[in-house]
Amino acid sequence: MKAISYSRYGGPETLTFGEVRDPKVGPDSVLVKVRAAAVNPIDWKAREGYLDPVFDAVFPVVPGWDVSGVVVQLGFSVAEYAIGDEVMGYVREDFLSRGTFAEYVAAPVRTLARKPRNLTWEEAAGLPLAGLTAYQVLMKALQVKRGETVLVHAAAGGVGSIAVQLARHLGARVIGTASEANHDFVRSLGGEPVTYGEGLSERVRGLAPEGVDAAFDTIGGETLKVSANLLAPEGRLVSIADGDVVGYGGRYYWVRPDADDLTRLAELAEQGVVSVHVSDTFPLERAADAHRLNEEGRTRGKIVVTVDWDAEGAEDADGTA
Repeated sequence: MKAISYSRYGGPETLTFGEVRDPKVGPDSVLVKVRAAAVNPIDWKAREGYLDPVFDAVFPVVPGWDVSGVVVQLGFSVAEYAIGDEVMGYVREDFLSRGTFAEYVAAPVRTLARKPRNLTWEEAAGLPLAGLTAYQVLMKALQVKRGETVLVHAAAGGVGSIAVQLARHLGARVIGTASEANHDFVRSLGGEPVTYGEGLSERVRGLAPEGVDAAFDTIGGETLKVSANLLAPEGRLVSIADGDVVGYGGRYYWVRPDADDLTRLAELAEQGVVSVHVSDTFPLERAADAHRLNEEGRTRGKIVVTVDWDAEGAEDADGTA
């Protein structure tokens, strides 16, 4: 099959488009013919070797953990899906090798849910990792309640934009940091935007003089320190970007694949509670350009890579690949 891959750690120039071996489908997995795969910051961080202390890399590595596509083959033990089912997934394994920037991906059923019927392939691909991160942090780590005030950083980004929508659905008031160019976008999601940078603490205090009940840090560093200082007396702090959060009495959170949580997100998407904003799309062979744009860190919503289906490829829905 054709895929994007890299054979050593490094910059976007290490990404090549070409033939790689077809994935083997284990007993508890399905083969998904990929329609779209979203780009996440973790993709380029993995490519540059930042995850090497945690994940073994089996080169060549196909990057990508987010996917939407169609089931074309079932593992021996799979009863949850049938050939032709449309799915989305956060297809993360405990090693780097078999990613989603490819024509096919072997996906464990624990990583999948059915694609929301009202989302495009590109939107569905952008939901799993960012959506699960927002959902698990707000619901499980921060345990946000109705009437609370929540501070969400990078509120126009992939994770932040979904977090704003979910927190509003939970009945919380949301203050979201964003560049001025994204303030209207944050307002459209239900958040109250404040600008990044010097004076952030004062701007947030102007909106929430007694502090915030929960802070969702997606940036780390100085932003983490500011967030800790903005907490109300019983406020909670979670970071997905900086392990130093523990020193401020908060929690560092790493998103987990969870089919039940992803199914719930799909339901919320179909109900119109959660939407996914896709800012840019690239064909698979231009994945390196998608990585470069993501590394700039100024994306509104998601960047997505698409995989073309030709007439021959459509025939794969009979169960062969």
